[in-house]
Amino acid sequence: MQYVLAAVGMAGMSVLLWKALRPPQRVARSVVAPDDDPEFLRGLSTRRQQPGDEH
Repeated sequence: MQYVLAAVGMAGMSVLLWKALRPPQRVARSVVAPDDDPEFLRGLSTRRQQPGDEH
């Protein structure tokens, strides 16, 4: 019984140490909607100026 308690205690301590000492996670950049993306908006004007477009 003592070995089981020791194993559970060691596993718990390992998890706590892992969470405390791991490198910080990077914050994900937010996704830019197409109507807010300047590159997408520039592409709209060039697509409309192409000859042979029926729209």
